[in-house]
Amino acid sequence: MRDRRQGRRADRREERQAFGARGNAVRYRMRERLVSIGDDFWIEDSNGNRAFKVDGKALRVRSTLHFEDLSGRRLASIQERKARVRDTMEIEGPDGSTIAKVKKAMVTPLRDRYTVSVPGSDDLDVQGNIVDHEYEISASGKKVAQVSKRWFRVRDTYGVEIVPGGNDVLILAVAVAIDSISR
Repeated sequence: MRDRRQGRRADRREERQAFGARGNAVRYRMRERLVSIGDDFWIEDSNGNRAFKVDGKALRVRSTLHFEDLSGRRLASIQERKARVRDTMEIEGPDGSTIAKVKKAMVTPLRDRYTVSVPGSDDLDVQGNIVDHEYEISASGKKVAQVSKRWFRVRDTYGVEIVPGGNDVLILAVAVAIDSISR
C-alpha cells in the first residue's frame, strides 16, 4: 500500500514539473480560422510563431486534413473513416502508412473518452470534456499531454501542452482529429 502511495506521489510530482504555469512542457496554441474555405488553421508555439498548418481539403466526400510544416511539407494526413459503428479518424504519415487511429468510446457516462491505437507503440487514452477542450492524453497511465481552453480568453482558441521529448506531431494531430470528430 505504501509503495503505491509513494508511486502516485512521484507521478504527481513529475506531472507538476511538466505541466502548468511553471512546467517545462512544450506549449502550442491552436486557433481555428472559421472564415477560410476548407477549415485551414495555424498551430502556433508558445511565442505566437506559426509552427504547423492544418490544411482542410474542401469538397471531398470524407473529411481530409493535411498536417504540414512551415515549408508546406506534409507531415501527416487525417482522414475520417465512414461505415464504422464508432466515429473514427485515421492519421497517416507522409508515405501513407497508418500512424494512429482515433476512435470515440462506445459508452462514456460521465466524461468523453477516446482511444488512440498507435501501431508499434503504447496506445493513448483521451479523457475529459472534449467539447469544452478540457482533456488529458495519457499513455500507460502517465499524462503525456493536456488540452485546455482556460489559458486563453479568445474564442475558438485552445492550448496543448506536451511533455518534453513527446511526439508533438502525433499529439497535435490527435487533438485535431478529436476536434473534427466532436463537431
